[in-house]
Amino acid sequence: MEWTLRKENMKEVASAFWKNYKERRIFALHGEMGSGKTTFVHALCDAMRVSSTVGSPSFAIINEYLYPGGKIFHIDLYRLKDEDEAVRAGVEDCFYSGGICLVEWPEKAAGIFPPDTVHISIEIIDPDTRRIRGESPS
Repeated sequence: MEWTLRKENMKEVASAFWKNYKERRIFALHGEMGSGKTTFVHALCDAMRVSSTVGSPSFAIINEYLYPGGKIFHIDLYRLKDEDEAVRAGVEDCFYSGGICLVEWPEKAAGIFPPDTVHISIEIIDPDTRRIRGESPS
């Protein structure tokens, strides 16, 4: 799937995303620094009616949010060195908890992701526009 994301259509794109991936639980968000990964996570959480404040987990590594259907784990691996550090931080526990996992900087621990992970790439088109592509495993 592919979407063009702009500030004015963020809600529609987030809703379309969840409709397309309603059976999926783990999402690896790829994109360069400043591409809008955290902003997109905010939009996805809004679309799922998260009841708590959504913030960047850069220092906490894992933020947990509640929504009417359960939990969303927002995970940021940027500060981690390797897969062992991610495991020690509890990332795998989140993957197998049954909650939804939205993971920024997944390349820092690529080997721990389950095979059914959906990989999402976010590409900067211009200062106000992003291209979002989702690749589901077969």
